[in-house]
Amino acid sequence: MKGEGTVGLFITFEGVEGSGKSTQVRELRSHLEEMSVPVTVTREPGGTPLGESLRDILLDLGQTGMLPATELFLYLASRTEHVAQVVLPELERGSVVISDRYGDASVAYQGGGRELGADLVEPLNDVATGGVKPDVTFLLDLDPKAGLDRLSGGTAGARPGGRDRIESEALAFHERVRAAYLDAAGRDPSRFVVIDAGLDPSEITTIITDRVDELLAERG
Repeated sequence: MKGEGTVGLFITFEGVEGSGKSTQVRELRSHLEEMSVPVTVTREPGGTPLGESLRDILLDLGQTGMLPATELFLYLASRTEHVAQVVLPELERGSVVISDRYGDASVAYQGGGRELGADLVEPLNDVATGGVKPDVTFLLDLDPKAGLDRLSGGTAGARPGGRDRIESEALAFHERVRAAYLDAAGRDPSRFVVIDAGLDPSEITTIITDRVDELLAERG
């Protein structure tokens, strides 16, 4: 975790819709619990009472006219609360914090998908997070069409309740999101671990747990 006075490990998961993040978050949590490592799992948007309320607004299909900048600032507001109330306190207690999405999601979805640009989003992210960055980010890379097909059915089954507002965007939007994620990973290769999300889930789990075990070993 990049920040002063913290001793925990901050891990984030990113990827397009249907990339399998939730599955891998659960697997990593189980792995750490089996090792008796203190772990906190959280998500964005969400993670706090205010964040969960903002999540409901952001993913509501009825919010069809939301401006891209409005969307970005709502995500940033959720993130600010999330860092202050969950991420930093848990890291300071020495926990491994696993977040399903974090700042890179805004770079990808609002910067890329909404075409606001990474140059606009990244400085605002720094303000919202106080400069708190993950130690490692696992980017589950997948063709957006394949991911959306997973949500609609396929081997994983349809998403309960149907697609939300973001998932319902056009394929071109999701393709821009993927491109922005890969661009971000290319600019910060020491932090990102890019994984082919088309691999067997057990293979993906092994890649992730091996890397996390390495980081924990480095910290003694």
